[in-house]
Amino acid sequence: MKSREAIPGTMPRGGKQAADELARRVSPETVIRCDEPLAKHTTLRVGGPADLYVEPASDSDLKEVVACCREHAWPMFILGRGSNLLVKDGGFRGAVICLSHAHFSRVTVEGDRLNCGAGARVKMVSATARRHSLAGLEFLDGIPGSVGGALRMNAGSMGGSMFDLVESVRLMGLDGQVYERMGRDLEPQYRGCPLLKTQIALSAVLRGHPGSSEAIGQRMNEYNQKRWQSQPAAPSAGCIFKNPTSLSAGQLIDELGLKGMRVGGAVVAAEHANFIVNGGGATAGDMLELIEVIRRRVRAERAIDLEMEVEVVGE
Repeated sequence: MKSREAIPGTMPRGGKQAADELARRVSPETVIRCDEPLAKHTTLRVGGPADLYVEPASDSDLKEVVACCREHAWPMFILGRGSNLLVKDGGFRGAVICLSHAHFSRVTVEGDRLNCGAGARVKMVSATARRHSLAGLEFLDGIPGSVGGALRMNAGSMGGSMFDLVESVRLMGLDGQVYERMGRDLEPQYRGCPLLKTQIALSAVLRGHPGSSEAIGQRMNEYNQKRWQSQPAAPSAGCIFKNPTSLSAGQLIDELGLKGMRVGGAVVAAEHANFIVNGGGATAGDMLELIEVIRRRVRAERAIDLEMEVEVVGE
């Protein structure tokens, strides 16, 4: 889950004072670090440090972290597994909250429903569904993110989207109140869920249907083979642009002959033109410059304004 709604303010002294205060308010199991490099927490492997990095160990600890940020007007955002995210080279001046603790990463099964913590890997969800012979979740297997992030972006692949599966979502508001909403009431959109810009997903109930474990595994293998053949292995943030209505963004960029275009260490992937990969030593500045070059070319030659799918945070 990656909520980008920052609360204005300034974090004191690079996060040390904030870290000391938080440590007094949360349990010892909560991880708190200052000046944490965010490049190692993103699939693109670029980005500067966060003043404060926190992995809450419980709902109550998360509530304390959010309350502390609000009381001091510190900027904050929720980090999932760092896919679909580009952190600028200046890093994030505030608190980055990551729900990767075991408390938020559980996946349990009851009948045809999976109760999935927001920090659970999407791939683990699909594997759990296969073990319990639940079909319909196979397309999740190759999505490199967390359940929370997949909800926030309404992630999709192979013709399926996250909210096709969602029965309900458990949420925390920025006032610390926990509540539950039915998936249909969250009004998801193509590659987005507006409510999750301001609310934190804690868990979700996904629904599958009975199927053969062997058939499920076969479909997962077929989907993965298709991905391996069409997507780059180098570090990336997934698809950079949303698909315009007329054709896919990858096809559009490919037709303009932009595969292989490079700015510094950022390269348009040869395997799929809607991927920009870290070809080695790339900076966020390289990525952003290459993105803008592509957008200008597409606008000039096809009169199409490409909309970003990857989210950009930081300074």
